[in-house]
Amino acid sequence: MGVVNVTPDSFSDGGRYDDPDRAIAHGLRLLADGADILDVGGESTRPGATRPLVGEELDRVVPVITALAGAGATVSVDTMRAEVAEAALAAGARIVNDVSGGLADPAILPVVAASGATYVAMHWRAHGSQMQRFTDYAAQGGVVAGVRTELAARVEAILEAGVAREQIVLDPGLGFAKAPDDNWPLLASLGELAGLGFPLLVGASRKTFLGRLLADEDGTPREVAAREAAGVALTTLLAAGHGGAPVWCVRVHDVRAHADALRVVARWQAVARD
Repeated sequence: MGVVNVTPDSFSDGGRYDDPDRAIAHGLRLLADGADILDVGGESTRPGATRPLVGEELDRVVPVITALAGAGATVSVDTMRAEVAEAALAAGARIVNDVSGGLADPAILPVVAASGATYVAMHWRAHGSQMQRFTDYAAQGGVVAGVRTELAARVEAILEAGVAREQIVLDPGLGFAKAPDDNWPLLASLGELAGLGFPLLVGASRKTFLGRLLADEDGTPREVAAREAAGVALTTLLAAGHGGAPVWCVRVHDVRAHADALRVVARWQAVARD
């Protein structure tokens, strides 16, 4: 899944593709580099981010989705809003990637149910402006148990809203209401989350916990643009099964590098089976 941020303030590439023409061109490049899905988003969900108006988000994503879907891409819309999801699906999107799992706007669930679209429900506790206040999982027995419990509750609500089981994909929400060190046990315990019975999407690309891992001697996190190699290493490990469960999709910025890593793993595994 290649990231197409049509925003002025996303943590990784905010402002680079906030013009529809540039965003469309970027999406087509990602498609050529091997993306299976293009994830188009008009709202930054980085820590501290403020929300755009609904009209702003629609103006950002709908023209881009229309063009990319028209070019034959499988398009996902990265949104928490029912109005945006509905417009995106009408424009040709086939996946709704909701980082709130329906908590930010419960009306998104009937929209998804009626459409039959794939629905990615991420673990989430609060909007970007507040989420780092909600990183305590001690009462639930730790981050893995807490995320599993809260995702299970979201699944129940999503199913009750009429979304079919086969539409649902789960995302552990790396970096969202997680301390940097919380992300590693989640990645190492994906089998616990897979036990809920749904495919998994992992979005680790260029995130803060990788920057902290690669920090300078003085503790300064590695800058965002220089975290890609670490993300590729992580994709390689997941593809090789080291997360404890198969991963349906990885959400990445540099599609070619990750696609190359996946080809290496696939070739290695094919030879090993022979």
